[in-house]
Amino acid sequence: MNKFFRTAAYAALVLAAASCGSFGKKTSEAAQEEAEQTVAAVLPKVTVAQAERRKVQQSATYTSSVQANVVNNIAPQSSMRIKKIKVEIGDFVYAGQILAEMDIANLEQVRLQMMNDSTELVRIKGLYEVGAVSKSDLDAMVLSYNVRKTSYENLKENTILRTPISGVVTARNYDKGDMYSMSQPLYTVQQITPVKLLVGVSESQYTKVKKGDVVTLSVEALPGQTFKGTIERIYPTMDATTHTFTVEVRVPNKDRKLRPGMYAKVNVNFGSNNSVVIPDQAVVRQQGTGDKFVYVLNEDNTVSYVKVVLGTRMDNEYEVLEGIEDGATVVISGQLRLRDGVEVEVVAE
Repeated sequence: MNKFFRTAAYAALVLAAASCGSFGKKTSEAAQEEAEQTVAAVLPKVTVAQAERRKVQQSATYTSSVQANVVNNIAPQSSMRIKKIKVEIGDFVYAGQILAEMDIANLEQVRLQMMNDSTELVRIKGLYEVGAVSKSDLDAMVLSYNVRKTSYENLKENTILRTPISGVVTARNYDKGDMYSMSQPLYTVQQITPVKLLVGVSESQYTKVKKGDVVTLSVEALPGQTFKGTIERIYPTMDATTHTFTVEVRVPNKDRKLRPGMYAKVNVNFGSNNSVVIPDQAVVRQQGTGDKFVYVLNEDNTVSYVKVVLGTRMDNEYEVLEGIEDGATVVISGQLRLRDGVEVEVVAE
């Protein structure tokens, strides 16, 4: 209510009191007092709070999925019959452990040829030392033996299949006695100590993220538990559609609770801001625009309708990035009857 309206209302009430027979018996002082009380009752009643500046932690939560740090597909280089299956899906295996053995017929044949070449190499060396063969003959035999040995080592690696990493077996696509057909790997082993997550972080936070920063995460499959990870890698390019950049988070996962495919929420901390903070009750949302406003109490008990830019929400408070100064008095209840410039009555909560 502006001052002109308040004065007019006051005058009207005084005249009404004077002209009415029941009120005419009262003293003018009593009539004035009653009129003032009536006018005061017309003012919108509000409660207020003080805006204050303090440190506000800057963080954001992103969704992602747990991934194996390394995925290895284990298979021989050529088609062979599978003789032994050593492990099953779900088994945890260690680097160098045998997973399966293929038919060894070819391996045994190459082994015998290598042994024969080894024996022949010893004989040629003896003849060379007494001058019975030339240096070129010796070199040819050495080359033949080395080629045979390399072939044997390669065939052995593809006959006795070992895992190059420690991890969990997540797939077995053949059974004992099957002929491996090269259409899909015999085994898949995934390294889950550690695991990784690829997180799409907002472009606006690019300069605030650093390699080695600690993040926290939780997964739906393990309610109430949180895990810590570190930023291992920051991808150098932005996604032009989503305006995000990819951050690779590494989690030690020593207890192996986290498994590939789990849905995760990752909280990334960007440090803190020294910002003005107000109660969330003070914020008025303008329908149809998405803009946010706050009623600020002035010294003359009128209110100003101020547009604000909000930052982080903390339980029942908001960080204010623009619009409100430290120490400002903001209205936290009674906003429905307010408009810009109206006079109000401040009451206790």
